[in-house]
Amino acid sequence: MSSRRSQAIRGSSSAPTARVLDVVELLARSAHARLRFSDIVRELGLTQATAHAILKTLCDRGWASRDPVAKTFTLGPALAVVAARTDTARPLAHAARSAALRLSHEVGYAGSVVERFGDSLVVTAFEGDPATQPAGIPGDRIPYAPPFGVALAAWDTDEEQRAWVRRGAGDNGDRIRRLERVLEHTRQRGYDVDWTTPALAQAVQVVGTLDSHEMPTPVRHILDQLLVEFSTIGFLSDDNPGRRKQPVVTIAAPVFDHHGQAALMLAVHPLCPLSARQIRFIGDKLTNETAAIAKSQQPTTDRAV
Repeated sequence: MSSRRSQAIRGSSSAPTARVLDVVELLARSAHARLRFSDIVRELGLTQATAHAILKTLCDRGWASRDPVAKTFTLGPALAVVAARTDTARPLAHAARSAALRLSHEVGYAGSVVERFGDSLVVTAFEGDPATQPAGIPGDRIPYAPPFGVALAAWDTDEEQRAWVRRGAGDNGDRIRRLERVLEHTRQRGYDVDWTTPALAQAVQVVGTLDSHEMPTPVRHILDQLLVEFSTIGFLSDDNPGRRKQPVVTIAAPVFDHHGQAALMLAVHPLCPLSARQIRFIGDKLTNETAAIAKSQQPTTDRAV
């Protein structure tokens, strides 16, 4: 879908529909914490009347369930029908989730599947011990902008790559060049290695919201330099085998669809220091899985050639 078309769709979105989906997504994210009516109202900023109407409709249709004793809400049985169809309706995502599970067993670290929705990235599958889960996933949306989504951006179209770089660099020439080198290096290696910790990622977002044009010149220069460092510090070179171990947050590679486009991202989350040799071992496992998925998506006639 082109960026112009996706913008047009976003521009014509339905606010009432969005509120219904917000409730469903909140219930999905809170699978282990049953929510009361007041929790849903508070979390989503809904009026009591709106929340009541949405929840009653969802319960009537089986998309939500209400415990009459605890007076809490959870996802309903009707969603099981939808979930059962996802494996056949979304074969690429299903194959990637199976690969994430295999990788988690083989390398001993959690695996995940990340998909792009417009200008956001969403973790749609997570396989592994919940204790190893990176902060904020699954289900939460993060911006498709530096330092996030390198494994997709590196194989995106030229236009989308420029847009990704601009979202992290603006008009800063130094930042643009450094991010372009990050993408080039990632393509050469075949996968992304990210040292961006959750705290650093949060710092990127906070500094990025500041309007440096209203700051004194010395402060503006400091903020600009901080963004340069924050946006690229997670992409240190791993090519030096003699370098000491570094704490690796994510190793990720793109999964290509039958059109040869990077459709989603398969990732492993070590969340611990790794040597260059260990990184390459996981990277090779990862790219073997993504290559197998891409091959499985080709028409039968193509695979037989």
